[in-house]
Amino acid sequence: MRFYGMDMPSNPAEAALQQLIERLHERGRLRVWSLVITIFGDAVVPHGGRVALGTLQEIVGRLGVEPGALRTALSRLAGDHWVIRERDGRNSFYRLAEEGRHSFDLATRRIYSAGPPDWNGAWIVAIAPPGGTDARALAEAGFVRVEGGVYLRPETAGAIPAGEALSGMLVIHGASADHPETMRSLWPSAEVAGAYGGFIDAVGPLAAALERGSTLPPLKAMAARTLVIHHWRRIVLRDPGLPSTLLPPDWPGEEARALVRTVYRVLLQPSEEWLDKAGLPPVADRRAFMARFGS
Repeated sequence: MRFYGMDMPSNPAEAALQQLIERLHERGRLRVWSLVITIFGDAVVPHGGRVALGTLQEIVGRLGVEPGALRTALSRLAGDHWVIRERDGRNSFYRLAEEGRHSFDLATRRIYSAGPPDWNGAWIVAIAPPGGTDARALAEAGFVRVEGGVYLRPETAGAIPAGEALSGMLVIHGASADHPETMRSLWPSAEVAGAYGGFIDAVGPLAAALERGSTLPPLKAMAARTLVIHHWRRIVLRDPGLPSTLLPPDWPGEEARALVRTVYRVLLQPSEEWLDKAGLPPVADRRAFMARFGS
């Protein structure tokens, strides 16, 4: 049965979009709050960080999300101090809370990176004191746990600052020209590689349709842009972001990045037109925005 019980559209790009929407709902219970995070990071934050509830409803409604599910997700995000609800007459608006700004900025750097980071062979080793440390913060900063309280990461160009995460730890800096094959087993490359492969399979039909000249109207372009970035975000933020010399042979991550870059470029103009008509202010830092994925 097709989503909404509808036949497959004759427009190849719209048919591919419908397949992506069906795939979104086939994964089990949809985490609407995560979808909202994607919309904020990809579209709302560059446009000032504030959006009307009605605008969010139009986007997620096109993705098959009911208004009640959206309101529940926004309540959860507000309760967790990610967004703040504001009233303007009879209208409700949501803006990104300052508590979440730092996490959004760090995620944005990884999501829209142009490629693997440059690396000169430097490493950083961190050893936690008895009693442990904030393993989650270290993982978000790109560290992998080697054993016990010992953590490791390559010191790449533009690496996420890890000052607070390393507080109270013994930190050792060094360099090595040798990178044994067994080092690859430290990072979850097989799982992430499989996720990239799934991304290529899912987004490939949309990319092919757009390449052949098929187009999407503004709201559907915004919906497609949201789905592509949502799928990509969920993978790339699990990827340690290793330099190319430490990646396994035939790594699919860069093929996936090239695919999302191509699709994003095509969808950007019509989706931005829709955001403009929805009343969002112009992009604040247009140079950085247009440099996403190295465009």
